[in-house]
Amino acid sequence: MSREPFVNRECELIEVIVMRKQREAEDIHSFELRRADGAPLPPFSAGAHVDVSIREGLTRQYSLSNHPEEQHRYLIGVLRDPASRGGSVALVDNVKEGDHIHISEPRNHFPLAHEARRSLLFAGGIGVTPILCMAERLAHVGSAFEMHYCTRSAARTAFMARIQSASFSDQVKFHFDDGAAEQKLDATAVLVKPVPGTHLYVCGPTGFMDYVLKTAKDMGWPEEQVHREYFAAPVLAQTGPDDSFQVKLASSGQVIDVPPEKTITAALLTHGIRIPVSCESGVCGTCITRVIEGEPDHRDAFFTDEEKAANDQFTPCCSRSKSKLLVLDL
Repeated sequence: MSREPFVNRECELIEVIVMRKQREAEDIHSFELRRADGAPLPPFSAGAHVDVSIREGLTRQYSLSNHPEEQHRYLIGVLRDPASRGGSVALVDNVKEGDHIHISEPRNHFPLAHEARRSLLFAGGIGVTPILCMAERLAHVGSAFEMHYCTRSAARTAFMARIQSASFSDQVKFHFDDGAAEQKLDATAVLVKPVPGTHLYVCGPTGFMDYVLKTAKDMGWPEEQVHREYFAAPVLAQTGPDDSFQVKLASSGQVIDVPPEKTITAALLTHGIRIPVSCESGVCGTCITRVIEGEPDHRDAFFTDEEKAANDQFTPCCSRSKSKLLVLDL
């Protein structure tokens, strides 16, 4: 899986105008963003996201769902989730058409595999945003694909009219939880035989993703043909109480204690060292930091098992250390 390189730095923000805000489904709104100065927006690839600065100290990531060749606008979809940490509620309730907000340049930790001969796209709920962008791109270049879109009901299915009117509509299958049994997703039937050159992409709620990914694993799909992007971190079983440890900054040699009750990013911040964070749960990749020495205790949903085994980078927002000392490239 090829990812953009991780560089721990603050990104220059772009001022955009909310040109259109539209209800796409129950609790889901789309926001069309255009650059405030009228210039083209930076190019992006299917699967990319932007950081949206909602207010001071509140930044969240949203996938781009429009065609990746468009440079005059970005389109994001937002699920208003009262159970979240407040970003989606603030955006849906308070941001209106004509407002100016700030976003980052696009980044892509969930890219299409260029070598794929065929793609299987699985979207659950609001996870359709990057998946729909992928479908647009694959259809545009004439690449073979099949898309499965699972939601609770038709009323909660964002972008349904757009998909039904698209040139690739016959390549999309809708699955509703409240629908007839025969139309519900049978991942085993779809993934029964892994084929070289066919790649699988899945995005959505944790339970949905676990179902698809476990099925793929049981069916023998190679890890390098499976791509995922979580919107929320899966619950990890605790094997015991957290221990204290130390982190050392390679640039200065400064050693900082990390007590059991603090995250690494919080411990660093008390010493004036700020690592950019967004999700704070190991999902988005914003805080990725290189590890020079020591063994991280990976608690993220971002890296693959192979990437975790390399132990050369980790997510300090939620991960900890198995060794008494971690030397970080800071």
